[in-house]
Amino acid sequence: MGKIKIAIAGVGNCAASLIQGIEYYRSAPNGKKKEQDYFGLMNYDLGGYLPEDIEIVAAFDIDKRKVGERFDVALNAKPNCVLPLFTDIPKSKVKVEMGPVLDGFSEHMKEYPNDRTFIVSDKKPANVEKILKDSGAEILLNYLPVGSQKATEYYAEACLKTGVSFINCMPVFIVSNPQWAKRFEEKRIPCIGDDIKAQIGATIVHRTLTKLFMDRGVKIDRTYQLNTGGNTDFLNMLNRSRLVSKKISKTAAVQSQLDIPLEEDNIHIGPSDYVPWQNDNKVCYLRMEGRGFAGFPMNLELRLSVEDSPNSAGCAIDAIRCCRLARDRKIGGPLISISAYTMKHPLKQIADTEARELVKKFIQGTCPR
Repeated sequence: MGKIKIAIAGVGNCAASLIQGIEYYRSAPNGKKKEQDYFGLMNYDLGGYLPEDIEIVAAFDIDKRKVGERFDVALNAKPNCVLPLFTDIPKSKVKVEMGPVLDGFSEHMKEYPNDRTFIVSDKKPANVEKILKDSGAEILLNYLPVGSQKATEYYAEACLKTGVSFINCMPVFIVSNPQWAKRFEEKRIPCIGDDIKAQIGATIVHRTLTKLFMDRGVKIDRTYQLNTGGNTDFLNMLNRSRLVSKKISKTAAVQSQLDIPLEEDNIHIGPSDYVPWQNDNKVCYLRMEGRGFAGFPMNLELRLSVEDSPNSAGCAIDAIRCCRLARDRKIGGPLISISAYTMKHPLKQIADTEARELVKKFIQGTCPR
């Protein structure tokens, strides 16, 4: 069915995990794949597209150690710290281009050692629109740091001008913003967003438990979700001013499961701290307090430990392939089903089990978007 040509903005841990995963699922002993080789994917074959059909044709970053390098070399450059799969990544023909800095870098990160933070390149930003056109990119995957409002909007504008689809994995509200959504609809460009979920991460677990409490008749009184990690995402988020959209996104994802949302003081969801030695490992501490039968109290505490970046790659692979299906079918605007299933802050919040069924129907062609 042809390759799915994508561009990536932000050659960090998430990009490294995605590419490692694509190569992992491409390879198999003696060329024969068995059922166990598909573990970790929600869909191996999605509408005729396999993970290995994804091809990187352009990449953008701002780090001195990545800009100008081959894409495969940049994936292993500092400050990336993703756990290696020991999967050989072939030499890439793609060179990482200098992107616009704008608000894609937080000044406080200069206070940390170079192997932990960005070293901003002094090269002139490339012509993003021209590169998207010349490369033949069909989809741009946005992996910019949290708080990159202006930089994300820049790439979204470039997509609108070039007809490239936009998958927004970060908590800047583009696809879920009615004004932006309308512009992609008018241009007949499919888009997916905002703020990617993990396969089994803090938000999806919190949502699922919240729905379980509701379905079993337990009144939730208060809850918190605290997260720690040691990658550049957590270091970036030490600047609390960059967290406004992130907190809204994660909180809305949980509140949407409640018939009556909790008061602001009774729900706290957000990053807690940066722990350097955790690297790409993310630890979530979750507590829920409620009242069950006859008002008797109960509480739940959970600790979840995951490798942060690979945990979202399975969702990204499905989002990319659904976006290509939409392009094949000439569907434009926000893709409601896959956005609800793979993103924390979609244009329309849908219960996860219902969203999963809608995605199946979209793949089959019986659900319009």
